[in-house]
Amino acid sequence: MQKFLPILRARRERRLAKQRAASSRTRNFVLSTGMLISVALGALILLIAFAYADITRDLPSVEILPRLFNPPEGLLLEPTRMYDRTGTQLLYTFSPTDMPRRYIPINPQNPQHIPIDLINSMIAVQDLQFQTHAGYTLQGYNNPDAHPTIAQKLIYDFILYSEQPSLRRAIRERILAAQITSQFGREQVMEWYLNSANFGNYAYGVESAAQLYFGKPASNLTLAESVILATTSETPALNPLDAPQVALQRGRELIYILQNLSMISSENAANALIETPKVKSAPLTPPNFAPAFTNMVLSQLESQLPRERIERGGLKIITTLDYDLQKESKCVTEIYAARIAGLDEPKAECKSARLLPALPPSVALTDSSASALILDPNTGQILALVGETNRGLETPLVSEHQAGSSLDAFVYLTGFTRGLSPASLTWDIPSEGIIQNFDGKFHGPMRLRAALANNYQVPVEILTKQMGIENVTSIASSFGINLNKNVNMKKLAGAYGVFAKQGIYFGREVNDEFSPITVLRVEDLNHSTLLDWALPQSKPVLPATLAYLMTHVLNDESVRDDSNTLDVGRPAGVKVGQTADGLDAWVVGYTPAHVVVTWTGAHGESANISPRVPSVLWNALMQAASGNSPADGWTAPQGVSTITVCDPSGMLPTRECPRLVNEIFLNGNEPVQADNLYRQFDINRETNLLATVFTPPELIETRVYLIVPENARSWALNAGLEIPPASYDAIQAPPTNPTANITAPALFTEINDDVVKIIGTASGENFQYYRVQVGKGLNPQEWIQVGADSTAPVESGVLAEWDTKNLSGLYAVRLLVVREDQRVDTAVIQVTIK
Repeated sequence: MQKFLPILRARRERRLAKQRAASSRTRNFVLSTGMLISVALGALILLIAFAYADITRDLPSVEILPRLFNPPEGLLLEPTRMYDRTGTQLLYTFSPTDMPRRYIPINPQNPQHIPIDLINSMIAVQDLQFQTHAGYTLQGYNNPDAHPTIAQKLIYDFILYSEQPSLRRAIRERILAAQITSQFGREQVMEWYLNSANFGNYAYGVESAAQLYFGKPASNLTLAESVILATTSETPALNPLDAPQVALQRGRELIYILQNLSMISSENAANALIETPKVKSAPLTPPNFAPAFTNMVLSQLESQLPRERIERGGLKIITTLDYDLQKESKCVTEIYAARIAGLDEPKAECKSARLLPALPPSVALTDSSASALILDPNTGQILALVGETNRGLETPLVSEHQAGSSLDAFVYLTGFTRGLSPASLTWDIPSEGIIQNFDGKFHGPMRLRAALANNYQVPVEILTKQMGIENVTSIASSFGINLNKNVNMKKLAGAYGVFAKQGIYFGREVNDEFSPITVLRVEDLNHSTLLDWALPQSKPVLPATLAYLMTHVLNDESVRDDSNTLDVGRPAGVKVGQTADGLDAWVVGYTPAHVVVTWTGAHGESANISPRVPSVLWNALMQAASGNSPADGWTAPQGVSTITVCDPSGMLPTRECPRLVNEIFLNGNEPVQADNLYRQFDINRETNLLATVFTPPELIETRVYLIVPENARSWALNAGLEIPPASYDAIQAPPTNPTANITAPALFTEINDDVVKIIGTASGENFQYYRVQVGKGLNPQEWIQVGADSTAPVESGVLAEWDTKNLSGLYAVRLLVVREDQRVDTAVIQVTIK
């Protein structure tokens, strides 16, 4: 037995060792797991702390709510008002009346208090758990448009309205909603909401709504009236004025809901259901001085402030509008619109009406519209905007329309960026696949300057194909113009304002596009600035040299066919435009101080409106905007040169060129070749054929012709343009002079030798010297002497040796024998060098 004890003891030791090892592993695992959990928990706590710190960073104070609502200093008790650029002329008030809004308490001890039926109705519609939750609910956290509780609605509408939708904003909204519920109490939250809710038609707050729709104080509202207002707050567009039957039906449905919720008795419900509230007639809307401009202001402000925040009140909007200029523009446009419609003129008094030139004869566009915009290109600020005016009455509409040829300038600009100039030659002639000009004519060769200034469509079509539409589109897009879409006056004014400012676009980035602006600043009634756009932004678009080229062309009255209505007594770049269907016509013109855009549209099958019509309105408005200001123009920037060229080729002048003009070029793009469009020809005046060396000199007269390419020949003939004859005069060799003749080579010989001996006679009485010359063609315009003058007479001998290497074609060989009395005898032959 003793011999087994060590074995048993060893086995026990091994077993105990295994138990200890297992126990140690378990203990280590538990400790490690505990440590990992602790670290993870600590990290989670830190993460939550950092997340909470980030969410609550710059969290606005809820103390702003009492200042917004509570009388007497409540900022929202005043409606939002819109003013002109001086801040003194009221343009529009966002309220049914111009009176301050009344704040109505909930406290029933106050004689003017909010009825309990309206409070219950609002709870049933907007926040059924209002009395039980902590001011917020987690429901709808992932929907940026959902604000499920009344407290959350207050926070979003008045504190977080400018924050971008996100989970962060949703959490912040709920934190602040809980805070105001805890700090101010449910009754105060409900009171604030009822005094600020939107009931449609700019009626904010129950008192404004009760007065607008029912003509009574909010404290006197019946149950039937209260439920209508409560449902209206849910969908303000379905209000008693704009949708009376729907508003009444929705109110009655709410009565049943209130009854089921035991918020009203069955008797009160029955009485309310048989009542038909009497809705007050819609009040007379005060006239909007500038309705189209007001809409544009709101459109631009919506990128910075929600529309509902603006309409709620408490803001002062200072716009860019020039009140006096707007007044004159509105009046002139209404008179113009009445005239083109053939109606009696409105009885409006405006001194600028006398500036309207006469309309073209027989203009009667009964179904037509007109609108206008005036911009300051130095700031990008819109000074006046008249909406589409029909039959003499302005509407709030400023629609986009077909651009037509108003954007042709960007085709020419593309050419200028690629080495062309205003002097470059183009041909306005018929061609397969080419559109027609608006005047139904073709005008032949011309400089690009004349084509652009006169709105000719054939040259611009040719140039578009040469430049590539993708390049033209790219150029136009840098000005904010999309060639594939319709255009409005604001975009046109901004684009052409770039030319007025030598390549710089002034404006602001609004609604994801750089454009002119209508707002200077927005402030609350404490004069705190919420938005300041008074200092314009600038965007370089074009080199000053290219902008000057365009302006120089558009300002050139000398090349316009009809410039009477575009003459405003000062330098002005003008581009007219019209559409092929004759439904839209534009005039866009600018000075260094103003850009004026006018549009006129017509409807109907017989409509065919030309830019000559809106140019009348443009002329009057440009003069009105300019007033007595200095008639400043543009100074050529460095990099632009002026050179005299031949018109219309744009090349260097020759003696044949009949018309010389001064033209501008970018440095380095000046012409280096002489004009080749006009050529001088010797013509037999009896046969009207090209003269030859054999034509008697007394019958030869020099004429200058315009050389037209073969594809323009038909146009030239139809236009009555003289074309040089293609045939030569009949060749009749003159009698042989015995003292001045060439006997070899013979007349019309074909020569194959490199050196030709010219044989003949040069002698006779009073002989002084002779000379041999050669010239190319039947009637050479240039003669080259062969050898030197010889004073030795020659009788049937070698007069000269002519090196014909590298020559080919028809040549004339002429012998001149000069006598001592300065008489000259000649002999001429024609040969062909192979």
